[in-house]
Amino acid sequence: MAKVNWGIIGCGNIAHTFAKSIAHCSDAQLIGVASTNSDRATSFAAQYDATGYESYQALAQCPNIDAIYIANTHDQHFNAIALCLTHNKHVLSEKPITVNAKQLQNLSELAKQQNCFLMEGVWMRFLPAIIKLQQLLSEGIIGKVHSVNANLSLPGSFVDTHRLMNPATAGGALLDLGIYPISIADVVFNKAPEQIKSLVHKSVTGVDERSVAIIDYGNGQFAQLSSALQQSGPTDALIYGEHGFIRLPEFVSAKRIELYINSQAAQQFDFDFNDDENFKFEIAHVTQCILQKQTQSSVLGLSTSLRVMNIMDSLRAQWQLQYSRNVESAELKIKK
Repeated sequence: MAKVNWGIIGCGNIAHTFAKSIAHCSDAQLIGVASTNSDRATSFAAQYDATGYESYQALAQCPNIDAIYIANTHDQHFNAIALCLTHNKHVLSEKPITVNAKQLQNLSELAKQQNCFLMEGVWMRFLPAIIKLQQLLSEGIIGKVHSVNANLSLPGSFVDTHRLMNPATAGGALLDLGIYPISIADVVFNKAPEQIKSLVHKSVTGVDERSVAIIDYGNGQFAQLSSALQQSGPTDALIYGEHGFIRLPEFVSAKRIELYINSQAAQQFDFDFNDDENFKFEIAHVTQCILQKQTQSSVLGLSTSLRVMNIMDSLRAQWQLQYSRNVESAELKIKK
């Protein structure tokens, strides 16, 4: 396999980000896209010299497609991933990979059974700045890390029927935004927490509109994480240690690391890339995994995604927040 032929399920904004980024990956190419609306799929495909398919099923059945990127709404991820794996397609699913841990465990079993690659698309984890951050932390550049502080807010106003405000589409700030602060804390501490405490404000539709969580990772290590819809705020991550601290401006799309060591001049590390290359690092990694016949990522394995999902499940349990029954209960019976 000289190149990996990719398809996309879903034609929203995030699908355009993927389609633009894949053009910068020499061993990957987009050849097909599917939507629940065939005209939309055809229109999208025409912009990227690909083929539009009239249904998800048709794309999954295409023999020329090797891997599929899942770009539809959260509530549809589970069924779309299951469809692709059942048809022996490798899968990269936009975050959150599922709406709860039980669904992720279910799909992990199916991927193993089908010998297919499966990974959650948290593009932040593959950025050069985040890789450099991990290197600096492993070298103990700021000594023992004591705490992480991160926020992601989305300004603007959303009508009650918008997918972000709708429990039927697994809306709310947590799955869409909160996963990023949780993920940056996970990058830093790389272990499951011992205790979680939180506060939430719900919208009139019942989804989490804004929240703050204090996560105890044990050994005196904490994270203070927040996310919010319809709120403005800086998107910075701060990592505090015994000998200094690290600041990641706009950490979700991190292009710079600022390093402050006690009594030393500040250092800065820059990793620039264009907006149409946002996902190229993630796509290149997954493509190489597939070409090397790996079924999981060494950067973001399914156990790591499960660890983050368990945190989000715990938060929702504290908030007594449930999505629609059909969304929460979707599962497969895996043949043993």
